[in-house]
Amino acid sequence: MPTGVHLRDARQQLFDAAERILLRDGPNALTSRAVTDEAGCAKGVLHRHFTDFDAFLTDLVLDRAAQLETHASALREAVGTGTVADNLTTALTTLFGPVPVAIIPLITFRDELRARLRQARPGGGIAILAQATTAISAYLTAEREQGRIAADADIDSLTLSLVGGGHLLFADRDPGPPTTTAVNKLVTAVIADAVQRRPA
Repeated sequence: MPTGVHLRDARQQLFDAAERILLRDGPNALTSRAVTDEAGCAKGVLHRHFTDFDAFLTDLVLDRAAQLETHASALREAVGTGTVADNLTTALTTLFGPVPVAIIPLITFRDELRARLRQARPGGGIAILAQATTAISAYLTAEREQGRIAADADIDSLTLSLVGGGHLLFADRDPGPPTTTAVNKLVTAVIADAVQRRPA
């Protein structure tokens, strides 16, 4: 029987296959067999690179979470430019793109995956949300230092409201992602008081 095509970068191709399944069929469809079938390789390929399927999923989540660092970096570079609301709207739209939003329920459904993520990254049980929280919090703190957000603004509460509200907006994938207007409306409502009270 054929054992499938040779994979030059097996790990990345398996990750990409898992991502396609997540986006197309959701987290319940993600099995080791589905991943290797999607990648066009023998089932044994996955187990040659990972001790078990949860180890594969852990590395998948950490790999995709690391990719969010590019978006976090862009947000840091936006400090002091444009408007705070527009910067946060762009950040939420990218941080809660299709792949991160598809990965969050996968983490939620699998206790073993959450446990392994916590071992890999302290406080990283829900790695994607943790990444988004860190990025938004750092941005708000920097804007407060620039004087564009009130000095007494509660950064932790603002961050939780933005990340939690953003996740709720993007989590309903059926009709597609929310409009930029809808995201901006949420952001504007959350930060309104902190921006209005900033020193002149």
